[in-house]
Amino acid sequence: MPAYTRKEPAGKKLLRIIFHLGKAAVLFFLANAVTLPVTRDHPLLAVPLTAVFLWINVSPSAQNARLLKRDRRLLTCANGCELLRLFLLSTAGTFVWTILGWLGYLPCESLLMMPGRWIVSTIVAVLVEAAVFWNGIIRIYLTSEQLGIRLRVLGILCGWIPVAHLIVLGILIRTAEAEAAFELEKLLLNEARSGERICATKYPLLLVHGVFFRDFRYINYWGRIPGELKKNGAVIYYGNHQSAAPVSGSGEELTARIRQIVEETGCGKVNIIAHSKGGLDSRYAISKLGADSMVASLTTVNTPHRGCEFADYLLEKIPKKQQDMVASAYNAALKKLGDTNPDFLAAVYDLTADACRRRNETVEDMPGVFYQSTGSELAVASGGRFPLNFTCRLVHYFDGKNDGLVGEKSFPWGSTYRFLTASGKRGISHGDMIDMNRENFDGFDVREFYVQLVHDLKERGF
Repeated sequence: MPAYTRKEPAGKKLLRIIFHLGKAAVLFFLANAVTLPVTRDHPLLAVPLTAVFLWINVSPSAQNARLLKRDRRLLTCANGCELLRLFLLSTAGTFVWTILGWLGYLPCESLLMMPGRWIVSTIVAVLVEAAVFWNGIIRIYLTSEQLGIRLRVLGILCGWIPVAHLIVLGILIRTAEAEAAFELEKLLLNEARSGERICATKYPLLLVHGVFFRDFRYINYWGRIPGELKKNGAVIYYGNHQSAAPVSGSGEELTARIRQIVEETGCGKVNIIAHSKGGLDSRYAISKLGADSMVASLTTVNTPHRGCEFADYLLEKIPKKQQDMVASAYNAALKKLGDTNPDFLAAVYDLTADACRRRNETVEDMPGVFYQSTGSELAVASGGRFPLNFTCRLVHYFDGKNDGLVGEKSFPWGSTYRFLTASGKRGISHGDMIDMNRENFDGFDVREFYVQLVHDLKERGF
């Protein structure tokens, strides 16, 4: 299904630019009212200028208000960007005006001739520009999800460094603007297809997490994906199994969970979408524990079906004493977070190439269940977040192309398989495939990927 793209007519775009420059001119005139001849000689002009100044600070863009009224967060973010761009334009004009005044090139008293007037003008300009700047920066700091901690801290640290502060401010504006534009496109796309309910599958979805994570109530393992699926008609449940357990143990928990969903809702079956080790757990439940009669389809996402040779290497090199220390610390911590019987080492050893090879000999695909899989490539290590930016190079040594944790040759399973790459140098990491960092980047829209994946399940009759 094609994405919705809003094309702005050339006339409206020109009109928007004119309005933008007009607002910047208002800020410039008010900031320099003490020394500009037109405002100095007609002091009553300060009244309408001040009124427009207040209006700009309250509602910087009428266009933003029309387009983003559906989402107050996006509206505030877009308006913050508008204010910061106005700040840059009017401040640049004020800077040039002051320099020319200092040099005596303006049709008014120079800075040397009337220092008192220019001092007052500078104070007024600083107050006006500061009001616009802080109004804008606070808005994007409070509402932008894509700035993240790193850019926010960078903005604070570089705010006092000449030139650097302008460069970082430009990055902040571009990042927040891109977020508002991208999210607007998604809003419009979902509105355009809302009546189709393209993710309203015959059977509900069961999202199964990978190892070392849990289905927390307030921190969703799947990021923004479930919300996007629900907007398009999906019914979603979660595995709610422990974070670390052997494949057999997790399989038992998932089987009980599937049976609970089927009995309580009368849905008959579920469509499983499983990430990482969750795919191994789900296959075991379907093949060995009788869950096949309650499962319509299994989609595995970046699952190490043939294990990770990298894991074999680490377990060989790390002394047993250190392994036990890490396992004990992890198990103790996760018990406090809700796991009933976490087993760190059992989970890790079940991900080795040797363990997966032995398990694949007995865990067979079941007739009546549709199996498919997908994987991705992290093209450059620096494209992943820690620790994937570190492990990517190591995994590449053992497994070749990988997502930061799992090699490409381990992903395929089932009747259909897709290997995902993104345009540009970044690639798509193991964490990107579940929207772990809630990050938008060029070449791959993870939320839309899942929408189309579930839409395909619907089209197949599942």
